[in-house]
Amino acid sequence: MATKKSENKKAPAPVKGVFKREDAVNKLSPEERKVLDAYVSVYMNYLSVAKTERRAYAEAVRLLEARGFRPLASLKSLKPGDKVYRGYHGKTLFAAVVGKEPVSGGVRVVGGHTDAPRIDLKPVPLSEKNGIAYFDTHYYGGIKKFQWVAHPLALYGTAVRKDGSKVEIAIGDKPGDPVFMISDILPHLGQEQAAKVLADAFPGENLDLVIATTPCPADADDGEVKEKVKLHVMRILEKEYGLTEQDLISAELEIVPAGLPREMGLDRSLITGYGHDDRICAFAGLQAMMDVKGVPAKTAVVLLCDKEEIGSVGATGMDSTFFENSIAELVFRQEKNYSDILVRRALEASSMLSADVCAADDPLFPGSSSPGNMAKLNAGACVIKYTGSRGKVMANDASAEFVARLREIFDAAGVVWQVGELGRVDVGGGGTIAMYMSHYGMNVIDMGTPLLNMHAPWEVASKLDTYMTYKAYKAFFEAAAELA
Repeated sequence: MATKKSENKKAPAPVKGVFKREDAVNKLSPEERKVLDAYVSVYMNYLSVAKTERRAYAEAVRLLEARGFRPLASLKSLKPGDKVYRGYHGKTLFAAVVGKEPVSGGVRVVGGHTDAPRIDLKPVPLSEKNGIAYFDTHYYGGIKKFQWVAHPLALYGTAVRKDGSKVEIAIGDKPGDPVFMISDILPHLGQEQAAKVLADAFPGENLDLVIATTPCPADADDGEVKEKVKLHVMRILEKEYGLTEQDLISAELEIVPAGLPREMGLDRSLITGYGHDDRICAFAGLQAMMDVKGVPAKTAVVLLCDKEEIGSVGATGMDSTFFENSIAELVFRQEKNYSDILVRRALEASSMLSADVCAADDPLFPGSSSPGNMAKLNAGACVIKYTGSRGKVMANDASAEFVARLREIFDAAGVVWQVGELGRVDVGGGGTIAMYMSHYGMNVIDMGTPLLNMHAPWEVASKLDTYMTYKAYKAFFEAAAELA
């Protein structure tokens, strides 16, 4: 029995500011649940189309123009509220809603990438071995090679003839389309393969795509070509697409998983599909910018770039001058006395959310997890203060002031968010475009959607996290106050 003294004793006040990473699915209002479902449906449609970086670019331009965005080059001057875009090589895209304040005072950027791990065709891809025609390949980005064998695959890309005319190819996803496959040895004969370490069991040079087995019909034969199945493929390419074998030299053809995004789970709480990394964040940034209410205080910029999966190299990667040049184009159209120093000031005064996915904690692989510091499915968009590996090497490490200001913005907007990193220290690591943007002196932090199966042919995201990523980016664009 409690004494009178203990009965009158007050309970201690709850501790304030405790961080909780909690499942938020059942905490949404019915109204917001409808908004979430609508957004997820639009995103899945986009992912169905955007199976390559070129297709992602084309779809983004289509969406922008439908919302009144115009090519930046068509405007000689800019005023608050103008909606513009600028592209490069049909792969990298810069779009902006011009804000109330001059661009020279800084912009707000959400930047993601639209390339994804895949398998590319080599410049001279056609070959025949023992009556089977193949496409010779070279994989792109960080893949587990074994995940791509014995799996239905599609062929997408662009071939450019010598006269400059283009042919778009998309085979494997339309009803009735054939698919392709990389063959694997049967387990009865695979003892030698099974004895190897996984990294050596599937050599990259063996990831060749089976494309045909029928010799060329007699009425289409060519006596000079000895490999008749290869000749049959050449005849098909000529008849269906007007292409020669030489035209494949000037082509960008990509092998991607066949199949469109699907709802996953009995509760339909997840989305599985190819290319979540990083089209899930790239699209969220694009949609958030298009949905900005009114004229933002700072110019809202979305940046969709290429080549992130292989180091952000090349003219369409972030380690190029595309973004810097695009800011210069904005400043040039706003300032009567344009100068280089205005561009430098604009870049340095800007703030950015590096829109890239993060690894969700997988309970089946506890040895790779960093307890308490891994993202959890259904706990919202994930803020990643730093990436890199083994001592934060090659990381952008965001300032405490910037993190604090973002906390305020997201909480005020009702964003469900969490913090995390890429996994257990010294187990691995990775990087994003953040370090290339922070080169300009701007505040940059990584924030994106947690995934299971990252870099696999089929990746998995939570619907709630997908939607909250969009909501976070929109809140960032619309925030009125200055960022630290």
